[in-house]
Amino acid sequence: MSITHDEDVLGGEPRIDGTRIGVRHIAARVIDSGQSPAYVADQLDVRLTDVYESLSYYYAHIDELRELERENESAFERVRDSSLKPKEPVK
Repeated sequence: MSITHDEDVLGGEPRIDGTRIGVRHIAARVIDSGQSPAYVADQLDVRLTDVYESLSYYYAHIDELRELERENESAFERVRDSSLKPKEPVK
């Protein structure tokens, strides 16, 4: 299987081996954006089988990957809320 985990790459999220392309990234492009697997493979310069393996992994571990997405969204919200904001709008 070409899906791997490594704590030093993408924070340990599942990805296509030898790349920094995460399973969630593939799923977002195919499932959420409606891009064809062949188009995604061509655009990301990976094998079509890698795209299908990523989608298979996504569906086999959907609860885990959705939890990762929720954690990432929560972390983003915390950073956004704690960032410096102007006291008044810039005119």
